[in-house]
Amino acid sequence: MALTESFVDPQESELADAFMADGYVVVDVDDRPRLDAFRHEIVKLVCGHLGCEAPANDADFLNRIHERVASADVNALRLAVFEGLNRMPWARPTYLSLARSAIDRLVGNELAMQNKVNLSIQMPNDLTSVLPVHADPWSAETPFEVVEWLPLVDVFDTKAMFILAPEHNRTVREAMSDLPDGGKSLDLFEMYKDKFHWVSVSYGQVLVFSPLLLHGNVVNAVPETRWSLNSRVTGLFTPYTSDEKCLGRFYSPATVKIVSRIGMNFQPPAGFDE
Repeated sequence: MALTESFVDPQESELADAFMADGYVVVDVDDRPRLDAFRHEIVKLVCGHLGCEAPANDADFLNRIHERVASADVNALRLAVFEGLNRMPWARPTYLSLARSAIDRLVGNELAMQNKVNLSIQMPNDLTSVLPVHADPWSAETPFEVVEWLPLVDVFDTKAMFILAPEHNRTVREAMSDLPDGGKSLDLFEMYKDKFHWVSVSYGQVLVFSPLLLHGNVVNAVPETRWSLNSRVTGLFTPYTSDEKCLGRFYSPATVKIVSRIGMNFQPPAGFDE
């Protein structure tokens, strides 16, 4: 009989070690045909907004959308696709399923998920799509979450997003805490520009990262448009740090086991809860 002295399987340990070292992992999606179908539904939403026919090649269509849409109109397109996608009952379950094996190992198998799947479109040389350096818990999100970040096209160089490595990220709080404005006057990208790492992610892969790390993007100098989705996932019973971004508002239950459902509805007889 095979015995074990560890509660953690080797695959989980390996993934956890990589996540701890880099603050992120890039893994293959769990179901490539499901990803292809998911992307095709997004392309259909794009075509519906633009009034154009379905393309022969989804990747080429998305990569070259800047040839069809002016930068002044890209936010209207983004909102139309975002709203259309999040009306679909399959959007969040399908999205989570694409990275489920990695998230189960990193976060747990009882999960709460952000109420929306967010969409980013970053066309070449578009100043309006730059996301400054930030860490999500600075805006009251739980520090117990990860971000599932999924590109719909290959991303690399400035077409990708950047992340500050954990060893450098640890110095940020010290630099900010000594300033009277809490660090608002710091140009964090300029301070750490040699330390940020652009994370290349091929279509068919998904990035799962800790939003405690500083991250963002710059002007996309690659002559292709970046399309990416993101949503936040945390443990169902995790501590939440604000009333604004808590379970039932910012997050909602995603995977709840039957014993948890029973336990959450348990009420002891009168006199036994003292």
